[in-house]
Formats: sequence, structure tokens, C-alpha cells
Amino acid sequence: MKTLIIVDVQNDFCPGGALAVTDGDAIVPIINALAPKFNLVIATRDWHPANHKSFASQWQKSPGEWIELGGAPQILWPDHCVQNMRGAEFHPQLQMQNITRIFHKGTDENVDSYSGFFDNNHAHATGLGDYLKEKGASEVAICGLATDYCVKFTALDARDLGFNTLLIEDACRGVNLQPEDSRDAVAEMRAAGVSILQSTEMK
Repeated sequence: MKTLIIVDVQNDFCPGGALAVTDGDAIVPIINALAPKFNLVIATRDWHPANHKSFASQWQKSPGEWIELGGAPQILWPDHCVQNMRGAEFHPQLQMQNITRIFHKGTDENVDSYSGFFDNNHAHATGLGDYLKEKGASEVAICGLATDYCVKFTALDARDLGFNTLLIEDACRGVNLQPEDSRDAVAEMRAAGVSILQSTEMK
């Protein structure tokens, strides 16, 4: 079964959003064109409570600073993708009729969740992995926002769970806190066994 995972194509990660990714909205037409080629299309969504501990505002600190959260280093972000707020909604041009199911992540205020499969401590699963196995999926293609965080960790977890994993590189964009972050993320995924493809290569 050909399966597409669309990662966090939400207003707050697109231009004008609280944590905007440069050209984040440019991937939406690519994803809309890709989705009908797949038997199963899944979307993940950051769905944070307003008091999420990854928010710099909760610590009177600035975005980009680091703290320890749950025994692990945590970069602090602007408030983003707060439950039931406009920023958490999917980009308005994303064609939702293609999406079979949505999985929420980042719902526990005490731990961040970049991956669509697990929180950052791997203490709790979102249910995505079990759902894909129930559906008989063996291969997943991943796209979305952002290359160097949620896309990367979703792809790495997919590989760890035994899925043949493809990254559709041109259907992703990165945060790039450092200029080479996305390039390094792609290299890390490739080294972990993720196949790197362009949307034009998807049949």
C-alpha cells in the first residue's frame, strides 16, 4: 500500500505564522498533486496546549534559548500551533479530501513531539505506527514541515519501525536556524536508510 505522510502543513509554519518556515506554503501545490497517487494519505498536526513547556513564553525566555525539559535538552520556540487556534489549522489550500486520518502530536505540555510517531522522549506513541501496520503499509513517503525537525524525526522513526521510508525532498522546507540545517538533516536521513526523491520521481 502506497502511503503518504504529510507532516504539519499548518498556518503557524507558513508565511505569516508564529513560527514561519521560509516558503513553507510553496509545498502545498506539490503535496496536492502528489496525494492522489497514494492509496493512503495521513497528516500529522502539532496540537499544543497553550502552556506547552517548549514555549519560550512559559519561561520568560527568548525563542532559540535552551532549557532542560524532561531530562533532555529543549530548544524554546515561539507560541505556535495552540489547540483550536487559527495557527494550528492546516494551510487553507491543502486539499483535505485526500487525507484519510489526522494524528495529533505535542499534546503533553511537558514534552515536545517532533516525530509523527512518538514524543521526543519516546515515552508515548501517537498511534500512527500501529495504524499503518493495521492498514498493511510497508512503505511510507514523507513530506511537509519542517525538513530539519518534524520531517526528519518522523522519517527516522519510520525507519526504526521497519518501514521502507522515502523523503520527497522538494515537498519539504526547513526552519534552518543554521543555514545548513536542512542539508544536514537530509544527509542524516539518507545515512539512516531513507531514500531521497523528488516529487517528479513519484509514480
